[in-house]
Amino acid sequence: MAQHEAGSDEAAAAGKRMVQGTPGLDGVDLHILHALQINGRATNVQLAEYAGVTPPPALRRTHLLEERGYIRGYHAVLDAQKLGFAVLAFVSVGLKSQSDREVKAFEKRVQGWSTVRECCALSGETDFLLKCVARDLTELQAFVTRSLLTAPNVETVKTAFAVHVAKNEPTVPLAPLQDAPAPAAPRKLRLPPLPRSSAASRQSR
Repeated sequence: MAQHEAGSDEAAAAGKRMVQGTPGLDGVDLHILHALQINGRATNVQLAEYAGVTPPPALRRTHLLEERGYIRGYHAVLDAQKLGFAVLAFVSVGLKSQSDREVKAFEKRVQGWSTVRECCALSGETDFLLKCVARDLTELQAFVTRSLLTAPNVETVKTAFAVHVAKNEPTVPLAPLQDAPAPAAPRKLRLPPLPRSSAASRQSR
């Protein structure tokens, strides 16, 4: 078993090369990340097969990717429409003051608004862009008028409704991994043949 795992590590090391633009990661790491973001329920055996290593080094690498923050978590992707959230809107927010204290206060306040699913600070005329979901227009309007417009330091609010979603891919574009080297195939354990004397002695028994 020790020889087998050592051979697996050698196979991984043989294909190891830092990929440009991803410091600290090689092709095997990127294959593991790509497989997990496509299917977060992939087993360690499946990850190892895809990355071209055996399960022990694949498991170690996955744990390291988690510890170093490359993998932030695992979750299920839910269908908002089927769950009754029929309205998707993007709300632009302008603040009266852009001081560091006021910006942080607004960001903290956003954390408590369940209607807001994403919040990005922008450059230019708009200070923040909020991605909001609601069950209907009435619910969204209530959020805008009762929570957003009454929030301290909010000066302007503009709402744009999504007609339909042409693309929704919340993944990092690692595929097709053109810059990553193909992972080396795991080396199989090969035992040396028995000496003739040993084989003959076994047959005599």
